[in-house]
Amino acid sequence: MAKKKRINKKPMIYMLVILLIIGIGTIYLSSRHHNDIEEYQVDGLSIQHQFLTVNPNSRSGKTLPRVNGIVIHYTANPGSTAQNNRDYFENLKITRTTSVSSHFIIGLEGEIIQCIPLNEVAYASNNRNKDTISIECCHPDESGQFNDATYQSLQKLVRALMDSYHLQSQDVIRHYDITGKICPKYFVDHEDQWQEFLNSL
Repeated sequence: MAKKKRINKKPMIYMLVILLIIGIGTIYLSSRHHNDIEEYQVDGLSIQHQFLTVNPNSRSGKTLPRVNGIVIHYTANPGSTAQNNRDYFENLKITRTTSVSSHFIIGLEGEIIQCIPLNEVAYASNNRNKDTISIECCHPDESGQFNDATYQSLQKLVRALMDSYHLQSQDVIRHYDITGKICPKYFVDHEDQWQEFLNSL
């Protein structure tokens, strides 16, 4: 009677283990990508988490020990989107041309991208980086004036942050108020509009 040929099962087991590892890795990477752009709601605002990679030029990872104010900025890049500006911040880890970032960017359609966690420092407001949250706002043209969608999202976001950190309207400032830089341009050129914005908070 002929002997049955024994099948070596080890290669098959190794292959199954490899396929299992690849499958788990794919699920993990997919979930990481999903979490990187996860949306959450704050007072009716949809905010996307797209945190920057930790790097010396746009996200240091340094702890923000306290929040004493909120600083408003404009992108100085007419027509650019929130995503454009977020990607510019991210790319600084490669180009290293400057050191800049912001906690939030509000786009032309009122969309909001959060680039830096609120317990970390952003590179936006010079010597006030250490105790403020920064908000960059997109604008359609050279005047720097925010359109209605951007303006309304800015109001809601600032109010939510004021509530969270127990701040008053006098704690909301412009980049201009720190360094004299013409930023945000429209609110520097039109002081009455800046006061109107503060009064609306």
